[in-house]
Amino acid sequence: MAPKPKPKPSAPPFQPPPPIEDLFASLNTHIQNSNFKLAVKVADQVLAVAPGDEDAIRCKVVALLKDDLIDDALRAIQGARNVPVDFRFYEAYCLYRQNKLDEALGCLKNQEQDASDMLLESQILYRQGKMDLSANIYQKLQKAKIDSLEINAVASLIAAGRASEVQATLDALRVRATSSFELAFNTACSLIEREKFADAEQLLLSAHRIGQETLLEENLEADEVEKELAPIAVQLAYVQQSFGRSPEAMEAYTGIISHNLADEASLAVAINNLVSLKGPKDASDSLRKLDRLKETDSQNLQHALELKLLQKQKEAIYKNRVLLLTHANKLDQAREVVALLLENFPESIVPVLLQAAVFVRENKAGKAEEILWQFAEKHPERAATILLARAQIAAAAGHHLVAAESIAKIPDIQHMPATVATLVALRERAGDIDGAAAVFDSAIKWWSNSMTEDKHLSVIMQEAAAFRMWHGKQEDAARLYEELVKSHGSIEALVGLVTTTAWVDITKAEAYEKQLKPLPGLKAISVDSLEKTSGAKQDEAGPRSGMAEALEESKSKEKPKKKRKRKPKYPKGFDPKNPGPPPDPERWLPKRERSSYRPKRKDKRAAQVRGSQGAVVREKHEATAVGTNNGPNSKPGQVSSSKGAAQEPPKPSSKSSRKKSRN
Repeated sequence: MAPKPKPKPSAPPFQPPPPIEDLFASLNTHIQNSNFKLAVKVADQVLAVAPGDEDAIRCKVVALLKDDLIDDALRAIQGARNVPVDFRFYEAYCLYRQNKLDEALGCLKNQEQDASDMLLESQILYRQGKMDLSANIYQKLQKAKIDSLEINAVASLIAAGRASEVQATLDALRVRATSSFELAFNTACSLIEREKFADAEQLLLSAHRIGQETLLEENLEADEVEKELAPIAVQLAYVQQSFGRSPEAMEAYTGIISHNLADEASLAVAINNLVSLKGPKDASDSLRKLDRLKETDSQNLQHALELKLLQKQKEAIYKNRVLLLTHANKLDQAREVVALLLENFPESIVPVLLQAAVFVRENKAGKAEEILWQFAEKHPERAATILLARAQIAAAAGHHLVAAESIAKIPDIQHMPATVATLVALRERAGDIDGAAAVFDSAIKWWSNSMTEDKHLSVIMQEAAAFRMWHGKQEDAARLYEELVKSHGSIEALVGLVTTTAWVDITKAEAYEKQLKPLPGLKAISVDSLEKTSGAKQDEAGPRSGMAEALEESKSKEKPKKKRKRKPKYPKGFDPKNPGPPPDPERWLPKRERSSYRPKRKDKRAAQVRGSQGAVVREKHEATAVGTNNGPNSKPGQVSSSKGAAQEPPKPSSKSSRKKSRN
């Protein structure tokens, strides 16, 4: 009998949706309890009953943002285009969270801005690296009642390089630096920017203490408290590093990295600072640490770090990675990171300098000089550092004229003594003597026309005169020395003037020589006697009498030094009155090198032992048989072969057998 078919389950009876008032009450409860997933479900129920409800859409978008579902929130906003509610602020925030900064800024520009819009705009500008604009917006928001405004305002001022304005901002907002641990931390960072490390260290310690008290009151776990205070710990280690307390800083960085209880940004800064503290030594270990910060199978930083780190922090991490790869001779990877730097930081000089460093490592100094020169021509306002780097590379490669031309392109330093000395040395090595002299002339002209103190003028003129004297231009050197004597009255210049003029005009040199003050003690010395003694030729018959007399007089005048007699030190237990027989003078020599050594004679009668043990026994017996059974034709002292001498070899003895058995 076939089984009866099971009855199909009946559809549940239609239940009408709950009243919209109950749905909104439930939605409000979920939002108050921070249960954002349920809030989104209830908001969808409201929209199913009342499509296009403005409050329901707004609650859904906010709940998705609170639940960190940025993509879903953006889709909800884009799906509500027909609703007459302006969601551009929420859309800008979603784009900001997606790091689409230009699009986010465009959404805010097309509407009237209130305090919330201005605050979001300042955050977008901060992330774009436009620190001055961000700080200016915070200055405008000082009168607005916004929570934690002072914390972000101080951070923007520091990032904009305006750390000196922090205290004035705090005074305007009427807050103290220790009102919260975040504000104390940011204020300490402003002190670090101003190199007030001692004050910064004390404020960081206060921030750490206030932070512990605040977070423990919020019932956070110890690990969570340590993670929240990780930025303070990293900054304290940086202060120790700045003070030169490297062991303490290295221990602090290592502890932060090993415990792994820090946010991504603090961990990245700790790793970067530890790598910079260790330097090029152990480059492989440093590279392994930096590998924790990059994406898998890529040289890029992790996405979280890209969003949280400042531009200069990311640039520093990339720079250290290139340097370590260069020291480790991983030049292919170094070129990849340099390409990333050139793409992400096109206006910075650091990527170009690193690219030149990689070329120098590859022994391509000419290529490095070329790319530096191209950047200097393209960005003349930032060319000074680039040109100095090019000059250093060219000088190390032996391209002295290229180095000199690079330095000559920096007009602000041409007159400085160090620059003048460097240019003169480079042109002199390149054989350009006239060019080196022109450098001196240009510097002398600048200092002569300047309204500043002329303490460098005399130095440069004296060096210029000595340079011309060295290269055989006595007339030019004498002219410079003469100007120095007239303007500064320098004794050194007067001596140089006499020396140089003597080559050109003896009469003039004698006239200037009379202006020199006589040295004390030289009046009693006769020049004629000096010429006869020290300067005269030695007589072949004997030594110079004048020198001999002078030496005898100097010896007689010298008082003999009394040598202090010291008691000799004897070994322990030694009696100097009864010394006994003298020790063997050869006791320190090896026995083979002593005169009493006699080597042992070799026993010529001893048989030469060769081969295995059984063979030795056999040869011995065979030799005996040969010696006792000589044939009639054998001569005395002649040994026959063993083959014809012994027909039957003797058996080995039991002693030999035992030895063989043991072997």
